[in-house]
Amino acid sequence: MSLRRRLTLSLFAILILFAANVGTHFWGSYARNESMIAYRNSVTAAQLSTEIEQQLDNQRQQILVLATLRETTQAPLDNLELAQAESDIASVRSKISQLGELSHEVTQPHFQKLQESSNALLDGWLTYYRNYNDPGFRADMDDPIPFLEAVQRLKELEQRQAFIAVQRSNIIDRTIALTDRITVIGFLASIFLTATLGFFLVRYTNRSLKRLKTGTQRIGSGELNYRIRNIEDKGELGDLAQAFNDMADKLRKAIYDVRQAKESADEANAAKSIFLANVSHELRTPLNAIIGYSEMLHDELDDDTEVDRPQFQRDLDKIVLSGRQLLSLINDILDLSKIETGKMELHAEEFNPADVLQQVCDAIQPLLLERNNTLSLTGLRKLPELNNDATKFRQVFLNLLSNACKFTENGDISVSAAPLDGRPGWFEFGVSDTGIGMDEEQQARVFEAFVQAESSTSANYGGTGLGLAICREYCELMGGHIAVRSQPGKGATFTVVLPADPESVHAAA
Repeated sequence: MSLRRRLTLSLFAILILFAANVGTHFWGSYARNESMIAYRNSVTAAQLSTEIEQQLDNQRQQILVLATLRETTQAPLDNLELAQAESDIASVRSKISQLGELSHEVTQPHFQKLQESSNALLDGWLTYYRNYNDPGFRADMDDPIPFLEAVQRLKELEQRQAFIAVQRSNIIDRTIALTDRITVIGFLASIFLTATLGFFLVRYTNRSLKRLKTGTQRIGSGELNYRIRNIEDKGELGDLAQAFNDMADKLRKAIYDVRQAKESADEANAAKSIFLANVSHELRTPLNAIIGYSEMLHDELDDDTEVDRPQFQRDLDKIVLSGRQLLSLINDILDLSKIETGKMELHAEEFNPADVLQQVCDAIQPLLLERNNTLSLTGLRKLPELNNDATKFRQVFLNLLSNACKFTENGDISVSAAPLDGRPGWFEFGVSDTGIGMDEEQQARVFEAFVQAESSTSANYGGTGLGLAICREYCELMGGHIAVRSQPGKGATFTVVLPADPESVHAAA
């Protein structure tokens, strides 16, 4: 059984005893309160009975006096005296009603008899008062039977109430005594149970806690292969031991990952070092051409001989070509820097992709002729206009076609375009070549910045390793993606999937 379950059961048992104690305490308090109420009601009923009996006797004496005066003096009863008499009778009725409210269910029959006899008596008196001044009214007020009957009923009710009050008092006293005994027994049982459960819980958890302490000390000292075993608890303590074991495994794995990350960082630094070397070489080549041809032209102008204008023009063309090559390298580095800092923005505009691709194909004609490659176009005329970034679209395919020309000699290069099946508003563009190709490992890292498929690629073919990384970032910025399929020696196919309108793609997402 887990520690949590043991603690829960122990707490539940203690709470039951505590609830029993509280319940018996309230039961006793309720009994005491009932006893006080019964006592107060009994005293109040006795007082009311005495007052009612006294008022009835007073009222009878007054009636007898008035009856004597009416027969002897025939003095009338004024309104003030009549009102006082009615008020006194109403007071007696009110007190009899209060006495009924203090009666129990057992004494209700006695109260009903009292009420009947008292109503008959009081109604007779009230009638006598109201007809006192009527000479023709005759009533026998000397008859004591109604009065005695009402007084007798009152005493019977009083005796019955006193008897019931004594019985209830005895029952309540026994209840109070019982609740006091239960409270004391429950209190002692709570103390005993709490002490017993505490002893067994401490004994139960002591061994597991010692093993946990030993394990944490050894793991904390660096023994990550140590494991906490033989924990008796299958709940929280067992879970805690397992958590420490998992923590040791994760720490060991984290250390391994840190080492791997360090190796990856070292590889990245090495890649950047190679990139800097490649960039330096790539920058130096057009710079050397620019400086060399500029010096040649400068020297040629200093000579007194006539300038060879066709040769002069060809040398200037080489300077311009080298300058453009240098500008292209610098633009690639700046574009990658913008991408990494998140400052590259999309400038959407309406353009015809077929016209842009045709312009790119025209621009790489010198490379095609230099490497003796042929270029074919498929499906371009069926393309509608796109609402995207034309400049980045042009740069992507200029990089792809330049790479295709660079790694293909005496081969075929093709550009294709078609709507993407099953996805309206999307288009698939492909650039294929029959060049040197790539294996799976090279394909996995060909889109990474500063990385080329082989370390010898830069030496054999030139380049900085930024072109395809920029292509990937541009495609994602335009709402699409780029992928490659290739086999060593069998060329490569780069597939670009783009939406006609990237805003509609974001809205749908």
